[in-house]
Amino acid sequence: MRAKLHYTLAAVIIPVYGAWVCPFIDSLSAWQIAAPIIGVLAVQYALHRILQKSYVAPGPLKRRASRTFWVELGLFMSAAAILALYNNVLYEFPLESGLKLLAGLSSLGFFAALDLALEAERSIIAEVTAGGRPVSLDGRYLPLNRKLAIFATVMIFMLMGLMILLVSKDLRWIVAVSGMVSLETARISIIKEFMFVLAVMLPHALNVIHSFALNLSLFLDAQRSVLSHVTAGDYTHRIPISSNDEFGEIARDANQMVDRIRERTEEVIRTQDVTILSLASLAEARDNETGAHILRTQRYVRVLAEALQDHPRFSDYLDDETIELLFKSAPLHDIGKVGIPDDILLKPGAHTDREREIMKTHAKIGADALAVAERELGATSFLRLAGEIALTHHEKWDGGGYPNGLRGDDIPVSGRLMAVADVYDALITKRVYKPAFTHKKAMEILQDGRGGHFDPDVIDAMIAREDDFRAIAKAYADEGFSGALLDTVMAGD
Repeated sequence: MRAKLHYTLAAVIIPVYGAWVCPFIDSLSAWQIAAPIIGVLAVQYALHRILQKSYVAPGPLKRRASRTFWVELGLFMSAAAILALYNNVLYEFPLESGLKLLAGLSSLGFFAALDLALEAERSIIAEVTAGGRPVSLDGRYLPLNRKLAIFATVMIFMLMGLMILLVSKDLRWIVAVSGMVSLETARISIIKEFMFVLAVMLPHALNVIHSFALNLSLFLDAQRSVLSHVTAGDYTHRIPISSNDEFGEIARDANQMVDRIRERTEEVIRTQDVTILSLASLAEARDNETGAHILRTQRYVRVLAEALQDHPRFSDYLDDETIELLFKSAPLHDIGKVGIPDDILLKPGAHTDREREIMKTHAKIGADALAVAERELGATSFLRLAGEIALTHHEKWDGGGYPNGLRGDDIPVSGRLMAVADVYDALITKRVYKPAFTHKKAMEILQDGRGGHFDPDVIDAMIAREDDFRAIAKAYADEGFSGALLDTVMAGD
């Protein structure tokens, strides 16, 4: 459509322009002026379509825009040369007339070629964005500053050239009609001619500027979109490499930067996860427990959180990001046990009242240790949740827990979830001071604690997802826990 518009405008503008700037063309009738111009432009448009299909489109993607420019400019200049030759042969017009025609058609061709080349760039952007192969970069391109300098220079010279042609023609006309028309009439006629040239040049120039600005905004919007995703922690998006120029190189470098950020982020996350599990396993090892306990409990927590995600009491809190953070934070729930003396922590029998009070301090010790880490590393949702779980997973719904005797909804959701997960796993796991309870027995104990020890809705969620609890317990059973015994515990017999 843009090509049709440029060719149609040329078919209208050139006859008027020719009649105004060339006294030789002015001697012809309107039909004699318009017919050859329209005919040549019609043939030119047909050649345009052929060359687009056979030469421009099949060529390298990175050359499509430049080929479009040179094809269009070449077609317009060829049309001017043909028309000049036609007028010379048929009407014996001099070289001066042909140069004026060449100046006019070349000016229109320059604008048309630029506009269609910029449109070709947009089609490349759309193609690459839709999943096509990116443009290959070779470093051979005209820099943007030089493109703008060339465009401005050509604009100035075209305007100067056309104005000189008008002035030359008008001086000859004033001499020819001297004494036959008034000075005021001559002035109005000359101003009209200048206004016509400006009325043609200015919209074409503004159209090219708008077209270039549109292409620039497409690149900037793509870059802004990708960077906003990166800022939000999404490293899956890439800037389309759709041009063999500075913008293509910026897109390439930005994409490489995103890849490196993603790799470093994944490495940090892996290191963080391994550190968490190592610290948690260290705490569990001092408590005569196994690392499988932390693997099981963190998965129980996630199952409970997912079951409650749509519950009216929990939906505002339990979004996907929070559930993932709960999963990663859960292993640190007993990190404070590293601060309990061995003679108390590892005692095989029942604790005295004094020893029980010392054991209870592990919740505060763990929360304080994580608070120190948070102060050193800066506030993060992960450390906040980990400290929250460490401090509150022994609080009870009825207020009879420790260390602060919190009651009901005053207990953080994270602590309420961890309390159910931790107690269930303690019940079904063998310890030096007790045998492993069956799943059925553990469920009975937990249900008995509904509304007393535990949040009623969390217990209901566990009952709804108890098959998932069974599956997790089997998948992450302690080493040395025989298959027969495990089946017995899970079957509830």
